[in-house]
Amino acid sequence: MNLLIDNQTNEDINLQKTLEKVIKEVLRVKDIDESKCEISLSFVDSDTIHSLNKEYRNVDSPTDVLSFPIEDFANEDIEKILEKDYLMLGDVIICVDIAKNQAQYLGHSFEREIMYLTCHSMLHLLGYDHIDEADKKLMRECEKEVMKNLGVFK
Repeated sequence: MNLLIDNQTNEDINLQKTLEKVIKEVLRVKDIDESKCEISLSFVDSDTIHSLNKEYRNVDSPTDVLSFPIEDFANEDIEKILEKDYLMLGDVIICVDIAKNQAQYLGHSFEREIMYLTCHSMLHLLGYDHIDEADKKLMRECEKEVMKNLGVFK
């Protein structure tokens, strides 16, 4: 797996091993060969994610995480995608400010919050969504499985 991490904040975020563990577990649960996957993960501040959210989703507010899939798992033949020699899954952008606030509000560590946001985002890269209730249920079940497997499910 090729994980590209770009920390665009002044925060000292030393979670590469943790992030790799989360991503590998999502890929394992979804039966995807991690060795041929590439993911870009960026850490940004509230202003940056606000701007991206407005530009790409037309939502004029900050958010905790954005996912930009490259492969179209939701609409293409998944078997055909998985036959490729190399999978550029996409970009994940996590807002450090919001992740810190959410961790505090939910009463768990910043690391655990980053793990959840990474898991959530990876599922978006793999075609999951939570727009309607049925899709939301499927996505939440997968998140729960991954987080339990990692020993951090609340």
